[in-house]
Amino acid sequence: MDTRGLLSDLRAGRVPASDDLRAFARGLGTGEVSDAQAGAFAMGVCLGALGQEGRVALTLAMRDSGDCLSWDLSGPVLDKHSTGGLGDCTSLIIAPALVACGAYVPMISGRGLGHTGGTLDKLEAIPDLRTDLSEARLRRQVAEVGCAIVGATGRIAPADKRLYAVRDVTSTVDSLDLITASILSKKLAAGLGALVLDVKWGTGAFMTSPEAARGLAQSLVSTANAAGCPTTALISDMNQPLASAMGNALEIAGAMAVLTGAARGPLFDLSCALGAEVLVSGGLAQTVAQGVTQMQTAITSGAAAEVFERTIAAQGGPRRFASEWAALLPEATVIQEVYTPEAGVVTAMDGKALGSAVVALGGGRLVETDQVDPSVGISDMVRLGQRLDRGAPIARIHARTEAEADRAAQVVLAAVQIGEAVDPAPLVVERITA
Repeated sequence: MDTRGLLSDLRAGRVPASDDLRAFARGLGTGEVSDAQAGAFAMGVCLGALGQEGRVALTLAMRDSGDCLSWDLSGPVLDKHSTGGLGDCTSLIIAPALVACGAYVPMISGRGLGHTGGTLDKLEAIPDLRTDLSEARLRRQVAEVGCAIVGATGRIAPADKRLYAVRDVTSTVDSLDLITASILSKKLAAGLGALVLDVKWGTGAFMTSPEAARGLAQSLVSTANAAGCPTTALISDMNQPLASAMGNALEIAGAMAVLTGAARGPLFDLSCALGAEVLVSGGLAQTVAQGVTQMQTAITSGAAAEVFERTIAAQGGPRRFASEWAALLPEATVIQEVYTPEAGVVTAMDGKALGSAVVALGGGRLVETDQVDPSVGISDMVRLGQRLDRGAPIARIHARTEAEADRAAQVVLAAVQIGEAVDPAPLVVERITA
């Protein structure tokens, strides 16, 4: 492997050859590539775009740096990925609903990142549940239950794990090429037959404008399709939390309310829209409209809740979770209402501030070694466009201490703007197919 030659190409503005990228990714995984070389590579890619061909080559190289799963099952293998948001627990609804529609879902998920929550942290709010399954156990569970929601093993896309750590300390996280390769290398390594992407935009998302979200969505969709995985994306609004709650156990409760028929709203609607896309891509629905109907039926019939319950039990959690979840989830010691000091219409929210408040309560990590408290968070959030009387509740804080609750309440008051009128953005802004 000529690492110096590859870096020289990047410095000169030339896209490295596919074989060189493959060798470099393999060296990242094995440790043959040094941290200095990895940092130089990340900066070189950040300063000079790889283009479509180079982006696909890098994604496939990182995918092939470790194990790649393959499946021999009676239905298509499908999955969904979100770029991160607030109150976004759609994965917990979509995965079992897809299984109820005839798919298999080996969902490799992540933990919280920055101010946004992570699917694994949410699941681990369920007593005794494990997300660190071996490949053999993952295969067995997917074959028997249809669904598993787990973390990536060290053998899945190890080049990405190494490169991501370097990007975090070299200020190269926001490279479109590197983001695309990072997300897709892990998903493609899972052996998917089709994928749907939920690309967020807004104050609670990493992409704060529709234009930035569109650029990322187009990069992800075109790269995944070129790599042989039929993929579409929806650009969805994240100028307010998707569900009314943020925090691990609170979001599990929100997902269960949808799965058991107690709630509808944006969380239900977006779950059905995303599921419909991948049902079409995977050949289980002829049209998006048909796919939406199939998702709605899977949820409202209780079939998705049954699959989710079997998934939880297979991963070590309670066996009757669908009926007993309210008594099983942890509750915070302090629960405090937040009231608006003025009357008017909710016109805007600072999503990043709200997400950061949940992290500060203990619902996320400030450093990698932090222990997450699954019980804390913010629930009962008002919605954009909602009219409030003075003194009306706008949120409920779930905290470990009264002092932490007071600090979070001040953040919520500053993050929620009250005015005269607002025209909230649509839930789904755009559909990207190429």
